[in-house]
Amino acid sequence: MDVNAEGLARAIGARVKQERTVHGWTLDRLAETAGVSRRMVVNVEQGSVNPSVGTLLRLSDALGVGLPALVEPLAPRAAKVTRAGEGAVLWTGEHGGRGVLVAGTEPPDVVELWDWTLGPGDRHESEAHAAGTREMLQVLEGTVTVEADGQPHVLAAGDALAFHGDAEHSYSNPHDHPARFALCVHEPGVGHAHRTETADD
Repeated sequence: MDVNAEGLARAIGARVKQERTVHGWTLDRLAETAGVSRRMVVNVEQGSVNPSVGTLLRLSDALGVGLPALVEPLAPRAAKVTRAGEGAVLWTGEHGGRGVLVAGTEPPDVVELWDWTLGPGDRHESEAHAAGTREMLQVLEGTVTVEADGQPHVLAAGDALAFHGDAEHSYSNPHDHPARFALCVHEPGVGHAHRTETADD
């Protein structure tokens, strides 16, 4: 990991541990609730790994805080400005692509704003998000192929797509020039299922 990635990994680890402590959960309890291994939870909390977006989503949903809360410092209610280059880089492609989380809202109804670039040949496969998740994107540069619900959609600059994010989907750039798109993700009721389970325990 580079210096920026290491700093982000440590910040995420500290926040995960803080939220787990607030819940009064053991490492095993968080691992079971999130559906990840205990070793992964330990590595995340120690900041020794750069976890996938899927792993971060499972942890944030289990903790009921939303993905943006794991990568941003706690702050009082106020307008939050993210300057160019300050977003959290949560995915890097083999050919220069990056998925950058630039803004987000608080739970329970979390909205995330992403700035994505895909290098020539880059592909990002995403597992199904929580039930009810919706995604919208607009291509800013180049051409992007989005596969959602098994259906490919080829989008050129200026084209937009809205789709269900609670099924497996992918973004790819099979062309020989870079592509860029803005992505908005809406995940309603973050942590609700886990809070209900806890209440019923």
